[in-house]
Amino acid sequence: MDKYSILRGYFGHDSFRDGQEVLIDAILAGRDALGIMPTGAGKSICYQVPALLMRGITIVVSPLISLMKDQVSALIGCGVRAAYLNSSLTMEQYNRALSLAAQGAFSLIYCAPERLMTPSFLHFAKNADIAMVTVDEAHCVSQWGQDFRPSYLRIPEFIRELKRRPIVSAFTATATRRVRDDIVSMLSLDSPQQVVTSFDRQNLYFGVQRPGDKYERLAGILERNNDKSGIIYATSRKTVEELCAKLCADGFSATRYHAGLDDEEKHNNQNDFIFDRKRIMVATNAFGMGIDKSNVSFVIHFNMPLDIESYYQEAGRCGRDGSYGECILLYAPQDVRTCRYMIEHDSGDNDLDEQTRILVKRGQLQRLEKMKQYCLTTDCLRGYILNYFGEKAQLRCTCGGKGGCSNCEGEFEDVDITIESQKVLSCIYRLAQRKLSFGEGVIAEILKGSTSAKVTSFSLDTLSTFGIMKDSTLIDIKRVIRFLDSKGCITKNAYGSFELAEGARAILIDRQLVTMKVPKKAPTKSLKPSKAGRSISNSTSRPELFWRLRSLRNQKAQEEKMPAYIIFNDSSLRDMCEKLPKTEEEFMHISGVGEAKCKKYAADFTKAIREFLSEQNG
Repeated sequence: MDKYSILRGYFGHDSFRDGQEVLIDAILAGRDALGIMPTGAGKSICYQVPALLMRGITIVVSPLISLMKDQVSALIGCGVRAAYLNSSLTMEQYNRALSLAAQGAFSLIYCAPERLMTPSFLHFAKNADIAMVTVDEAHCVSQWGQDFRPSYLRIPEFIRELKRRPIVSAFTATATRRVRDDIVSMLSLDSPQQVVTSFDRQNLYFGVQRPGDKYERLAGILERNNDKSGIIYATSRKTVEELCAKLCADGFSATRYHAGLDDEEKHNNQNDFIFDRKRIMVATNAFGMGIDKSNVSFVIHFNMPLDIESYYQEAGRCGRDGSYGECILLYAPQDVRTCRYMIEHDSGDNDLDEQTRILVKRGQLQRLEKMKQYCLTTDCLRGYILNYFGEKAQLRCTCGGKGGCSNCEGEFEDVDITIESQKVLSCIYRLAQRKLSFGEGVIAEILKGSTSAKVTSFSLDTLSTFGIMKDSTLIDIKRVIRFLDSKGCITKNAYGSFELAEGARAILIDRQLVTMKVPKKAPTKSLKPSKAGRSISNSTSRPELFWRLRSLRNQKAQEEKMPAYIIFNDSSLRDMCEKLPKTEEEFMHISGVGEAKCKKYAADFTKAIREFLSEQNG
């Protein structure tokens, strides 16, 4: 077999997605590989296809039990010999699985990083033919990543213990240039083939809203999506509890997930969501890394997350099958203070020394600042995300004029703020002449002409710039300050105070024109579907057939006690509605149908399609 027959025969796809084939070819040629690919881009195919072609076992290092279970269930459903080894197994089950693994019963074995150096697993690995070690969620190895896990640092030690060095491949959905370099260094990758695919997921709509009543706005969004499945993220366990209780009382089908629940309730609640018994999951960031649920149509952040990496990974859990998805962030200034408090009072990992802990915390605060700027920018939200991850994009509009984010839907207009910018920069310059620097609050008060305690105690009311923006509101002045910060005209020092940066000269000296987007009007009560959303249809020309097939899929899922999306995702059902396969041979041409699934499900699904067509023609 070759890579194409593996892709078609096991996974039911006719062609590779962007970046997949390059990484697969590198691995098959015996080269290390690093893939940075957003959620839903098909990272797993990049190591699963070569694992089925290479002689020996592929060990996949994965951080979460739920992630392993979903991956292994999906592989077994495709006819692949795979297993996981983690704490969810009894000792008898674990020993049995390890014994079968030693006999070569599995092509892929998933395990947690903490298990690699245990005596039993290490003994197995030293005596087994290990063809490749794949590191999933590889950003966890970097202290500059959003989920740094010291246990990942032991992966190179494990590899050195093997009788021969296997191919090492690493994959993650979110990584800046600094984190990518860290992955290569910390995992000791040997001249890896690196592929960074576009972070731009055109099927997702990004929106930031600043409502006076977050719950009212949330309820409006949920009512508009009353037949869809989605996730609501909140910062604290308390907020999760309160939100879930209120939503249930208001008649919404919701459940909850956070680290404070006992294991049984977490397991039951997660299954209720995965098996579509509950439509909405309200959760902290403890939920989701291992969730491969393909029919999530919206992700709402009730609070601002700690960083762009976390936000994009969490938001990316909707629209995994290519369907349209909404990613809405409900922002309030209090969110920033809450996040900063969480970072500053986090005791951190006990395995870290004090110097490393300080560096990690510093990185967290820097990423928090970028997250805050995302919430406040009036530029294209999609462009902001792409630029953050090093993918150059036009900040003015990366949505192609389709309204793919709330800032590109015509809710803003360009305004000349050249004079206002010069006044702000002049104020910061005058403060620097006195060897002083302050944050946006004090700077805004000076420009507004406020006689607050801080202004008068430092005699800032004697500055030549005092009161020169008295006709502007403090909110408007702060908006200009934040804009200049985002454009690199000013920068924060170690104390969080503003100083002039390189970009200030063009405005102060060269009189460069400065324009900024400002809101045309207050946000509406609930977000209307975007232009992008209306152009990316989830529907099919045969909706009745779609719901029949979906009902049949759910019946099979209940019989086999597995999530419906592992049998077929919605895009496969829509493909059936378009192609109308009536025989097993025709069923093999459906996206996502490999040989194993064809043999198992073709008879029932083609029968349902034939019955539908007979009714239509009768």
